[in-house]
Amino acid sequence: MNVSQALSTQSVIAVVGTGAMGAGIAQVAAAAGHVVKLLDNRPEAAAKAVAGIQAQFAKLADKGKMSQEAAQAAGARLVAVEQLADLADAALVVEAIVENLEAKQKLYRDLEDIVAADCIFGTNTSSISVTAIGAALKRPERLAGLHFFNPAPLMALVEIVSGLATDKAVADTLFASAAAWGKTPVHTRSTPGFIVNRVARPYYAEALRILNEGGADCATLDAVMREAGGFRMGPFELMDMIGHDVNFAVTRSVWNAFFNDQRFTPSLIQQELVDAGFFGRKSGRGFYDYREGAEKPQPKSVVAQTAPLGILLFGESAAALAIADRLHERGVAYTWGDTGDERIAQAGEAVIYLTDGRTATQRAAESGVANTVLIDLALDYATATRIAISAAQGCFAPAMGAAVGLLQAAGFTVSRLGDVPGLAVMRTVAMLANEAADAVNQGVCDAPGADSAMRLGVNYPRGPLAWADLAGLPRICRVLANLAQYYGEDRYRVSPLIQQQVFAGKKIHDR
Repeated sequence: MNVSQALSTQSVIAVVGTGAMGAGIAQVAAAAGHVVKLLDNRPEAAAKAVAGIQAQFAKLADKGKMSQEAAQAAGARLVAVEQLADLADAALVVEAIVENLEAKQKLYRDLEDIVAADCIFGTNTSSISVTAIGAALKRPERLAGLHFFNPAPLMALVEIVSGLATDKAVADTLFASAAAWGKTPVHTRSTPGFIVNRVARPYYAEALRILNEGGADCATLDAVMREAGGFRMGPFELMDMIGHDVNFAVTRSVWNAFFNDQRFTPSLIQQELVDAGFFGRKSGRGFYDYREGAEKPQPKSVVAQTAPLGILLFGESAAALAIADRLHERGVAYTWGDTGDERIAQAGEAVIYLTDGRTATQRAAESGVANTVLIDLALDYATATRIAISAAQGCFAPAMGAAVGLLQAAGFTVSRLGDVPGLAVMRTVAMLANEAADAVNQGVCDAPGADSAMRLGVNYPRGPLAWADLAGLPRICRVLANLAQYYGEDRYRVSPLIQQQVFAGKKIHDR
């Protein structure tokens, strides 16, 4: 096949399945200038979808986001059809039907005898192997994944998924076409979860494990991930929004597809919610109660403490420098000290370190510093409004109060977590980076593609690999190694790519 350029706007696009995803994809293609034929096996569904998309175009015109003429022209390019034979002139057939292997195989098998030999098949599957779908076709090389994210008109990312038999020219054409439609495409191989649904698993899994260990409640962890980590939504409110039936099913699917790899092990807590029918927002209950009159729980914050005298700061870490600037802005006195260890600050008898994946109690025992207090990673210590901390079991209350007072004097709201290894943001970012690194190491995607996918597909504040490079790859490697030692589980094994780059003294993006 010689189809390496974007599909011409003269090419007809067919969309089979006119639910939210199918209608969204049709809207994108029509707005880009294509005639789009919509087909659905439900009576009148395609016609209703056309009317709905046309209404969306009219709203965009009313808001000044497109001209009235462009809106009318785009709406006129939408055509509802009633049978597969009506798709004979399509250059690309995108299916957005039920997530069922046999149903997708049958659709494309039937289409093979209808469409032209150079028609491309683009499945919008989010979880089914593109290789498996193609296995039932006479010409599997024409099939690739064209995975949009919901809502398709708004979300920039499109995963271009190559199965084992996919012709490279087909994937390149879909990549170029998605870009021409105003999207940001990334190439990926057909492996479980592709990029986003695979790499995102630790965002939920680590929060669920901290919750299971009594490290913090949902509201506090959500607040820490938003206000320190910079994530748009915390993991528990996000799972409630997605729906636990959906989120848990994806987790189980990826876990099963990877032959029960511990890294993807589902949570018994989420299993209980699914068993109870507590799916989140759509059912009225999940981790939070959405029923009328229900009170929303607030994150736990340490009560105000007096700013300590004689604050000492150490080193040139991002945390220490930001704390210094924040104290200076608020007129709080401090001095710089010299030390041979990795302490960030000292307040009274408290010694503050950035978490390295060990518990505060373990670190205190190994260092001989009884009043050890750990702080969590932040996206930007200069602008973060909240910080999570933990303290060693032997830390005296006055020392803990001094550490909290220092951080509060610097303008942080402080949330104290239980003494869990890696705290919240650090262990989550380390695991996200670890999974992304494994995907790169296994040839699923490249490093820029992994970072783009996570920023654009799930709105992460920074690509996990770029974040690991910025935080320091040796530190991320150490956090993972310490988590693995603490839990004794293969779940936290360090990606070979991270190890290799650390040995080479390079960043992930240097390869």
